[in-house]
Amino acid sequence: METEVLFKETQRFRQWWLWLILIAAFGITISAITKEHKELQNDSNFALLTPLLVPILAFVLIFFSKLDTEIDAEGIHVRFFPFHFKFKTYSRDTIGQAVVTKYNPILDYGGWGLRLGLFGKGKAYNVSGNQGIQLVFKDGSKLLIGTQKPDEAGAALQKAGFLKAEMY
Repeated sequence: METEVLFKETQRFRQWWLWLILIAAFGITISAITKEHKELQNDSNFALLTPLLVPILAFVLIFFSKLDTEIDAEGIHVRFFPFHFKFKTYSRDTIGQAVVTKYNPILDYGGWGLRLGLFGKGKAYNVSGNQGIQLVFKDGSKLLIGTQKPDEAGAALQKAGFLKAEMY
């Protein structure tokens, strides 16, 4: 018998400033390649186009990245595609505390994405915003999962019967 999913969320990188940075990097790279091509007519086109791979790969990676989160009575399930192809499940037996909290993505984790927290904050999976589900595991390790639906996540944590599911 399958457990009822109490909370489900999919997030993607869609911040305008992020796309502006990527487009600017792409434009600067094309400008540099065009300038180099005029000066070095004997170089192969492949050697000149190779620098384009970095901004193109960054664009593709960010465009297709997504953070999926599900909460049910069994635990909390997270997949950060393309880094995780399957959901990682954090069972209720391993979770000591689960709360919805505000955080500072830059100061606490150094930004967005798959992050290692600074000063004992633990890991973070976040895409945007400054609210998340903070898990503290029974072994003392921590994981923050970003959310754009903090009220719904908190209600699901409470309904699933986690040790603590208060809004901060």
